[in-house]
Parts: sequence; C-alpha cells; structure tokens
Amino acid sequence: MRVLSEEQLGAVLAGVPTPVPRVVVSGNFATPARALAVVDAALAEYRLFALNAQDGLPDRPGVVLETPFVGPGMRGRAGLRYFPSRLSLVPQLLKQALPPDVVLVHTSVPVGGVVSLGTEVNILPAAIEAARARGGLVLAQVNPHMPFTHGDGVLPLDEIDYALEVEEPLRSPVPRPLGGTAREIGERVAGLVADGATLQLGIGGIPDATLAALTGRRGLAVWSEMFSDGVLALDRAGALDPAEPVTASFVFGSAELYEWVDRNPRVRLLRTEKTNDPAVIARQRRLVSVNSALEVDLYAQANASRVRGAIHSGFGGQTDFVVGALHSPGGRAIIALPSWHPKADVSTVVPRLAGPVTSFQHSFFVSEQGVAAIWGHDAGDQARQIVERVAHPDTRAELRERGRELGFALP
Repeated sequence: MRVLSEEQLGAVLAGVPTPVPRVVVSGNFATPARALAVVDAALAEYRLFALNAQDGLPDRPGVVLETPFVGPGMRGRAGLRYFPSRLSLVPQLLKQALPPDVVLVHTSVPVGGVVSLGTEVNILPAAIEAARARGGLVLAQVNPHMPFTHGDGVLPLDEIDYALEVEEPLRSPVPRPLGGTAREIGERVAGLVADGATLQLGIGGIPDATLAALTGRRGLAVWSEMFSDGVLALDRAGALDPAEPVTASFVFGSAELYEWVDRNPRVRLLRTEKTNDPAVIARQRRLVSVNSALEVDLYAQANASRVRGAIHSGFGGQTDFVVGALHSPGGRAIIALPSWHPKADVSTVVPRLAGPVTSFQHSFFVSEQGVAAIWGHDAGDQARQIVERVAHPDTRAELRERGRELGFALP
C-alpha cells in the first residue's frame, strides 16, 4: 500500500485505461467521501456502484449510478441502473456481470501489517477479488476514526494499491425517536422471540423498537446482515449470550456503537456470501428474522422494494433470511409493518400486490393491530387472519369484499 496525496491519487486515476470504468465504493454510512471526491474529479465518465448509498454522492452528467439496493443517495435519481438481486448473490453479480475496474474502500489505520474494512465488509471482499482478477485498482481512504473489526474485512497491506490518509468522523444515521405505533409493533414481535433465539433484524424503526423490547430476554445471539445501536443495548442489558459472537456483514449507528465494535473480539463482520447464505442461516439456532415491508397482500406476499411501481430500495437480505429462518430448527420469519401508511395515507394491506413480490411464505405478519399466523395455515385462513389481525379496521370490509372476488372464503 502506497500512501499518496490527493493530487497524486488523481493522477493515478486519470490513467485508468477503461473509457467508462466501474467504481465500486463502500456504501451505507462508510462511504469514503474525500477519496470519492478525488475519483469524481479525475474521471470524466464512470459508473458508480454502491449499496444503500447515503446523501452526498456525485450528481452530474457522466456519472451513472448502479446498485441492487437503493439508498437515499440514489433514490429517484435519473438514469439509475437498478439490478434486482438477493444480497447473497451480489458478489456473483460483481464477479460475472458487473466486474469493477476500481474498488474504493474506507479502512482503519494499519495495525501489524493489516487494515480493517471496519464497519462495512459486505460485498467489498468479493469486489476486491473481482478487480484483482482483471488487473483493476484497489484504493483506500485510511481513517483513524474507522474501527478495527475482526472477521473477513481484515486485509494485508499488499491487497491495497494506493491510500489516501484522511481524518474525519464516521457518518451516523440521524436519530429518530420511536413512535407509539412502532413501539406497539415491536412489543408484539418481541412476544414471538424466546430466550436463546438468534436474531436478524433489518433497517428501520420497527426493528429498532423490537430490539428495545427484548432487553429482558436472556441467551440471545445475533446473526444478521447488519446491526445498529439496539444490539449494543441488548449487550448492556445482559440479553446476549456472551459465548456467541455478534455476527453481521456491516454496522452503522452512533459514535458510541463504533467505539464498542472497535477491536471487540465478540463482534465479527463477515462477507455477505457467509452471513446471507440461506443454508448457513438455517444452521443457526432458532433464528428469528424480523423485516419490514411497504405493503402485504391477502396471498401473504410482501413488497419491500417498490412504491407505485418505482424502485424504492430492493431485495436486500430479506429474501435470504426469510428462507434461512424457515429452515432453521425452531426459526421464524416475521414481516412487521404498520397497518396504515401515515405519509401516503393508505392501507399497507392490499388485496393483491400490483408489483413485484420481495418475499413470501412467512411465519407471521405483525402490525399494531395484532399478529397473523401464516405458516401452516391454509390460504383462506391466512387471508382471514391478515384481514382481522393485521389490517386497519377502516379497510377490513373492503378487503373482505375484494378477497371474496379473488376466491377467498372470507366471512
């Protein structure tokens, strides 16, 4: 690894031979902003690939954004190239259909001849391998504020071609107080989680509320694609099994959380191919997968990807964990959502999804109205429970009428 100035790094990038190179960059809240600005200044045209990108990405002609999971930094942007894919298969996407020319990562400072990818391991090891296989560049923004995390993100220095030294605090999501509906849903979901379960929770207020409601449990483990401050709260409450490592692929949250994961031997961040492999997920004890959705229908299908036909996010790891949880002995796959969408002012339970399905065949649907048991019930009983226990009371009569038109024998 050779440390360069911004001017020197820009000169290296200007010499990239590909006319429109593909740049894969750390996503979520680990995007190396200063180094990415150097890339943007050096390349007139390029393709930028990131997962769950936050605000602040380059926004100009010549930059084509690519992703299998849309974050706020890409959502609604003209020319966005969305590649539908389970998160577990994104590494194969990079190695086959979308090979990178440049991989730009955000790392810790060197320790003993290695650096750590810190809070964002995810698909980056696969991206580095794909770039290496075609003679591409691996660049790092080296930052003393980036935690050193154990697992698959520990890289020998010779895996990185050039580095830019930058000292800047890591970004954190804006704290959002949990509303009453989220808390009520979280309490209901927590009622489905027993002591000794293994947890996977997605992103958002409802997963956060669920974690807050689980501090009284004991012997919990975490096997997830990501985690945030709620897991730290579980640890401090004594809810986690101290013999089980907290396992995920990326993490984001408060500065306090970043300090907790730094050199913590109980935390390991693995590459996506491991954390999101349904077969590996199925081997975890009593894995409870908790994810949200934009809407569900009477066929017990969930849409977590699109709003009125436009891409909002993507599959993410939801499909991976729904399948893995159902195959885990004692596992449960839960979809939790409010019965009414306050911003759109519409029901989140619809007779039939109008667009693509993100996941199906779940164990439970949960809203602030109640809990519908899905797995093991016939299609008619599933529909009845969804109407009576998940849907908002104001929509139930219409859902019953529409459900009968679809062939469900609803009372």
